[in-house]
Amino acid sequence: MSPVARIRLDALRDNAGRMPLADAVLDVRWDAWGHGAAAVVAALRPLGLATVRADPPAVAHLASSGVRAVDAPVSGDDVLDMRKLFGLSESCTPVMRLSGSVLSTKYLRRGEGVSYGYRYRAPADTRVALVSGGYGQGVVRALGGAVAVSVAGERHPILGRVAMDVCVIDIGDANVGRGETVWFFGDEAEGHPPLRDWSRVTGLDVAELAAAVGSHTERIVE
Repeated sequence: MSPVARIRLDALRDNAGRMPLADAVLDVRWDAWGHGAAAVVAALRPLGLATVRADPPAVAHLASSGVRAVDAPVSGDDVLDMRKLFGLSESCTPVMRLSGSVLSTKYLRRGEGVSYGYRYRAPADTRVALVSGGYGQGVVRALGGAVAVSVAGERHPILGRVAMDVCVIDIGDANVGRGETVWFFGDEAEGHPPLRDWSRVTGLDVAELAAAVGSHTERIVE
């Protein structure tokens, strides 16, 4: 029930369909911003991708897949807009979605606190859920008390401090039980919170946030 970063290749290909892949360089350093360099290159090569810029350890492996792989800037070539390719801007479909699971639920009485130091105390009786996913998986600690997740299409705020592997959300009287899927971010069209909410709160770039999540969670390519 650990959090999972889901990489949607259909969204990646759809975003790439609006770009001149054959005439540009794809920057896949930092494991393609946490999306998985090998999977991204394999998905886009049939669409005309010819050149990538990669981290030195990955150059030989990516070159063996039939693309031109380099570890330095390539003069004379255009660099693709990676935010659009990975759907990190508002105009394209997000390629990465992060989900966790409800581990348990409990009643929280007025005045009772949750998480480290009981920084949050309930202003009224409510119900809360313990969710897999914490700062060890890229769910930045500053997000506690500042953003919401979605469960079955409904938004629920993160309460208190984000722990290493878990966080707590307020579910009120919603019909939420153990094992329910919790979406930290993804496609707004599907009711998921956008990653730019995290950027607004933390001051970190969406690319930095995606790279951190992709490198610290189980990653599933769909």
